[in-house]
Amino acid sequence: MLLWKRNLWVLWIGVFFTAASFSMVIPFLPIFLLQLGVHQHTEMWSGLLFSSAFFAGALSSPFWGRMADKYGRKPMIVRAGFVLFVIYTLMAFVTNPYQILGLRILQGLLSGFIPGAIALIGTNTPGNKVGYALSMISTASASGSIIGPLLGGGIADLVGNRWAFASAGIIVCLSTLLIIFWVVEENFTPSKGKGSVKADFKLAIDNRPFLLVLILTLVTSCSVMTIEPVLPLYIVKLGGSSENASFLAGVVFSLPGIASALFAPFWGKWADKVGFQRVLFIGLLGGGIGTLAQIVFTHIWGFSMIRFVYGIFFCAVYPALNGLVVKSTAEDFRGRAFSLNQTANQLGGMVGPLIGGFLGGIFPVYSVFIVTGVLLLIAMVTVYLNARDLNSPVKRKAVS
Repeated sequence: MLLWKRNLWVLWIGVFFTAASFSMVIPFLPIFLLQLGVHQHTEMWSGLLFSSAFFAGALSSPFWGRMADKYGRKPMIVRAGFVLFVIYTLMAFVTNPYQILGLRILQGLLSGFIPGAIALIGTNTPGNKVGYALSMISTASASGSIIGPLLGGGIADLVGNRWAFASAGIIVCLSTLLIIFWVVEENFTPSKGKGSVKADFKLAIDNRPFLLVLILTLVTSCSVMTIEPVLPLYIVKLGGSSENASFLAGVVFSLPGIASALFAPFWGKWADKVGFQRVLFIGLLGGGIGTLAQIVFTHIWGFSMIRFVYGIFFCAVYPALNGLVVKSTAEDFRGRAFSLNQTANQLGGMVGPLIGGFLGGIFPVYSVFIVTGVLLLIAMVTVYLNARDLNSPVKRKAVS
């Protein structure tokens, strides 16, 4: 088997189980808080625990990107894997919410497994296969996110939430060991310049195509996360007051992820032929229209169908953005580029729920769908107007 293919499949397994471990434990944090005796301000604690890791990750990602360019992407993936193993294991022994908060902040500051895997794939895959490889990593993340809650819920029901945390840690540890022994980072040129994170931001600002990608990532992540606070409640409302409403919400919630696992490889192969910019344009157009179309359906089955169709198109967006990161940056800046992109993604993930919660609390729920759809369409127009910049070749010059 070709080395790049072996790297892809081993990292696919690693990303799948890392995404699964994350979704095994994160959705159940509010329930775990209640078990710890936190019956006052539970919603506040839940929101704080969710957002703290995003905020910490947004601050630390540029630093770890610089380390990846200096010492290699594989060492950073291994480091992040063992950090997650320790944090999830310690989660099994916490006794109060302050300890969870501390661990969540550490998780944000020290992790970076999936961005590291994306950077390694983007740098060690032949140019005509990058779209396919990045879309496959996207399917790993989507599939793991679907399986994780089922696995975590099952373990929690059988032996309790603490064992669910411990199991997540063990899963990440095994994934990390696979990467240690089977992944080879063949194509790596260390960045020799001393530089600084401040200098990295300046380089990103001066690189117009890459700056556009960062802005698009921020807007896209913000728009998607805007709908997250209200979507589960909206699904349950459409499903009526049946006993299976919660289960139905879980199924409908996962439909875009299922669509991504099925269709992302198609978009990746097509991107290798026609270009990432065109695929990104179509993904944002379909995602924006698909979001707005969800308002039309007032029955759960029609809503479910349009959610799946939305997922078919939107799953093209993030692999295309990652492909444009590869295309718009020099190889020795690649680790920093993906980390800066991760910072943009996490900032969007932090701001989006605040906007969605605010709008959902003041206006009808459908207004959140309108805002989300409009944001995606604005991003689509931005891609169309800047097609020339996004398609321009990167200067293959070493950067500090």
